[in-house]
Amino acid sequence: MERVKVRLVMEERRRPDVYPAEVLADIDRIADLARPFLTAQELADQPDALRDTEVLLTGWGAPVIDAALLERAPRLRAVLHAAGSVKHIVTDAAWERGVVVVSAASANAEPVAAMTAAQILLAARGVQASRRVYRAERSLAASRVASGARGSVVGLVALGEIGRRVAERLRGTGVRMLAADPFASAETAAELGVELVPLEELFSDSDVVSLHAPLLPSTTGMIGAALLERMPRDATLINTARGGLIDEPALIDVLSRRGDLTALLDVTVTEPPASDSPLWALENVELTPHVAGSMGADRAGMGQLVCDELERLIEGGSLRHEITREALARTA
Repeated sequence: MERVKVRLVMEERRRPDVYPAEVLADIDRIADLARPFLTAQELADQPDALRDTEVLLTGWGAPVIDAALLERAPRLRAVLHAAGSVKHIVTDAAWERGVVVVSAASANAEPVAAMTAAQILLAARGVQASRRVYRAERSLAASRVASGARGSVVGLVALGEIGRRVAERLRGTGVRMLAADPFASAETAAELGVELVPLEELFSDSDVVSLHAPLLPSTTGMIGAALLERMPRDATLINTARGGLIDEPALIDVLSRRGDLTALLDVTVTEPPASDSPLWALENVELTPHVAGSMGADRAGMGQLVCDELERLIEGGSLRHEITREALARTA
């Protein structure tokens, strides 16, 4: 029987991490994987490269699946994306063709959840604040700022893939968890040990607030001055989601006036922030360069997820990570 013809197209820089030799060997075992692998630009320069392709494997630097590409790929029936969001590559033309779309976002969610949960527990213990006081006072008396995490209130803004994983990691640590998510069911919240509350209440009651909402027109700038001012004394805001969720000028203003608050920002509206941004100078802000997601060897988990989904697709099984048109409308 003729084997399914597969083509890999993504940027070259991260390709070895996402599709290491062992993952490629698994793909070769189950499908006819074309060589050489291509970048999106190389694909654009080779009009016939997708003529026989049935399944397109992608990652960072994926081509847009638009009408022009589909015309050059008459047999294409699936796109398996070894990265996070597919919103920037899937078009109406792909949905109308009936192309199956898979995202490895769940594999990317694990390292984000791990880093975020660690940050939450450090923040609940007052580690970041005590670090600032220790630097200023050069005395062990700075430990007065720290505390135990047990009994601290943690607010999760959204219980999507990452928010749920963070909640699962925090169970058993002694923190009380709140969540604000209009799409989360009471059953899901109960299973996670989370109490659903309005967003305003979450900000008023949480010692640590962690953002996990998708960046959509309806969520852009949703975290503004009114919510930030509600945060209790010595509270911490963590953002490992998208910088655009926060009204950044409002955040800078509030943090400038309230030195008791701490912001841990792995993402910002502009990455990196402008060289003259006050975010660099504020002592109660800690910036990291978008490192919460899959880095280095972690990225192989996304390639393996794609390989596993490819095998299910070939065998006619049910896909576990398919993205529908309806679901994509309310995700990042």
